[in-house]
Amino acid sequence: MERIGIVGLPNSGKSSLFNALTGGDTPVASHPFSTTETSIGIAQVHDHRLVALAEMSESKKVVAATLEFADQAGLVAGASGGEGLGNRFLAGIREVDALCLVLRAFTDENVVGDSDPLSDFETLELELVLADATTVANNIDKRRRAAKTDKSILHEVAALEAVEPLLQEGTPLWRADLSDEVRAGLATFSLLTAKRALAVVNVGDDQLEEADALVAPILEAFGASGEVLAVCVQLEAEAGQLDSAGKAELLEGLGLGEGALPRVTRAAYKLLGRRTFLTTGDTESRAWTFRAGAKAPECAGVIHSDLQRGFIRAECIAWDELLALGSWAKAKEAGKLRVEGKDYEVQDGDTLEIRFNV
Repeated sequence: MERIGIVGLPNSGKSSLFNALTGGDTPVASHPFSTTETSIGIAQVHDHRLVALAEMSESKKVVAATLEFADQAGLVAGASGGEGLGNRFLAGIREVDALCLVLRAFTDENVVGDSDPLSDFETLELELVLADATTVANNIDKRRRAAKTDKSILHEVAALEAVEPLLQEGTPLWRADLSDEVRAGLATFSLLTAKRALAVVNVGDDQLEEADALVAPILEAFGASGEVLAVCVQLEAEAGQLDSAGKAELLEGLGLGEGALPRVTRAAYKLLGRRTFLTTGDTESRAWTFRAGAKAPECAGVIHSDLQRGFIRAECIAWDELLALGSWAKAKEAGKLRVEGKDYEVQDGDTLEIRFNV
């Protein structure tokens, strides 16, 4: 399972967001460094398509797709040089697949720290760029020397040479238009700003109406590759303590609909290039995760390796078309099920039944 690292300055609300997403119990305090160790938790990816199909099929069990989140120790200015818990922080986020940057906008006189999300963003970005520049500087000459006798790493040298000037001038790699070849050459080095990233602006409940204005400068600074969401983490955490009816009533009363947490998980899921196909029946409806661009046999293997090994065909229909018809049996009677073979590229929202023989 791929992992999203939740990062931010102390008291930005990152641990509260982690708890709200995963149902965890990471300590939350108003002083810096209440989080000193990485906490890992699982969050469900809310999917209205799955809910609708489960209701249609009267499924006894519903299984959502999931994501793994990691709550990292707080970062401070100078972390790339070892300040605060810098070394521990940087070591932790090298292990994640993507980043969720938590930026504080809320004001609270009882919580230490500033409430300028753009300043938070600039600090985080600078420290990550400096850490990446150090990594490149420490490796580029070594790789050049090694490449004299090992031509297989020439692509790594080329990639390091391509990004060195960008990092030296302070440009994070998520704002650089890197080719697939350069990204592949950098994979060995776990560069932090080469990871996919999204930002969560943590607003107060009195700032909900100005959320768009608070998000705008972050969107501009992040560039086209970034996604930025405004979340009142405290409110979402409080709603998470209620039962389903109470939570829905609270969020609806505030005009927040389903709330922001499902948007965060869906954005993170998409960020990782993950897509969903569905299976449904009276026993179970389930969302299955696959990489964008995967073909039918690979998706069959997500369910079980035997299905991939003995794949014959996939019976397939878009989830909304199936829902409109009312059942799998009715879709079959109406001749609406497509028969797809080994070369079929599965689409997000496809509902499948796999035929196989082992």
